[in-house]
Amino acid sequence: MALATRPLPEPVAAVLPSAPLTVPALSPAPPGLPADWPHACRSHQLQAGGLRWHVQVWPQPHAGAGWLLLLHGTGASTHSFAGLAPLLARHHGLIVPDLPGHAFTSRPRAAGLSLPGMAAGLGALLQALGVAPVAVLGHSAGAAIGAQLVLDGHARPASLVSLNGAWFPPSGAGGWWYARTARLLAINPLAPALFSWHAARPATIERLLRGTGSRLDASGRAHYARLAGDVGHVGAVIAMMAAWDLAPLPRQLPRLAALGTQLHLLAAERDAAVPPAQAQRLAERVPGARVHRLPALGHLAHEEAPAAVAALVAPLLPR
Repeated sequence: MALATRPLPEPVAAVLPSAPLTVPALSPAPPGLPADWPHACRSHQLQAGGLRWHVQVWPQPHAGAGWLLLLHGTGASTHSFAGLAPLLARHHGLIVPDLPGHAFTSRPRAAGLSLPGMAAGLGALLQALGVAPVAVLGHSAGAAIGAQLVLDGHARPASLVSLNGAWFPPSGAGGWWYARTARLLAINPLAPALFSWHAARPATIERLLRGTGSRLDASGRAHYARLAGDVGHVGAVIAMMAAWDLAPLPRQLPRLAALGTQLHLLAAERDAAVPPAQAQRLAERVPGARVHRLPALGHLAHEEAPAAVAALVAPLLPR
C-alpha cells in the first residue's frame, strides 16, 4: 500500500533553494575526525533529529546556484564523494552528510536505521540547516534513501540522480538468507567487533572492493580500511541491513513524477554489486525516468572516475 504524502515541514518549505547557509552556526569538525580525512576543512557537526551529524558543506558559488544533497551508500562515508564533490561544487552548494550511524555521525535507535527512519533523520538535518535541495544524488543505498526523502515529504528536489542505486531486495533464497543473517548478527553484541577485526585486514578489504567491480587507488582502499576498523561504524551497518525493507519502495516510486521529481538512473556496466539491469527494470515503472550508462566502471564509479561521472551528472541538475 502506498504511503500517504505528508506535507513538507514548514521550516523547509519556507526556505528558497538559493537561501544562504549560515555555516558559522555549525560547530567545528566532530571529535575524532582525522586531520587527513578528505575535505576535513569542510567538516562540521550539527545536532538535528536527536543525532549528532557530521556534515561537509560547500557554499553556493553564486546567488541562486541551489543546493545539492549527496548521500553515500551502505558502509561508506563522506569520503566516497572526495573526488566528485569539488567538481559539482563549481555550480551548486553541497550538503554531504555521513548517514546515521556511519563514520562520524552518531547512531540512532533501531527505527532510525530503517529506510523511512533514515529519511526522517535527513529531513530533520535539512530542516536544521534551512536548506531545500534542488537535487539529490544518492549512491547505492543512498539513492533509495533519497527517494524515500521525497516520497515522505521531507524534500522536493527537481531531480533525483541515482548512481548505481540499490532499489530491489536481494531475490530468491539468497535474499531470505541475507535478511535473516543480518537480523541474527544485529542482536549478537560480539558480531561488530568480530566483523570489524576481520574486515579491516588488507586482504579482506581488497576482496570486498574487488567484489564491487571497481578498482580504487591506495588512498581509497585506506579510507575503507579505516572505516572497517571502527566497531561502532560496523555495528551500525549491520543494524541498518537488519532494519531495511526495500520491498515497498519500487511500488511507490511512480509517485515521484506526480511530486515533480525526475528520476535519473546512472548504471555502471561493470557493477558487480547491483546488476545494471535493475536501472532499466525500474525505468519501465517510473514515468519520465531516464537511464544513463557508465561504460567500463564498477559500483564505486564516482570514486574510480569522478570527472567522467561529473560530466554525465552535471547536465541532469537544475541550474
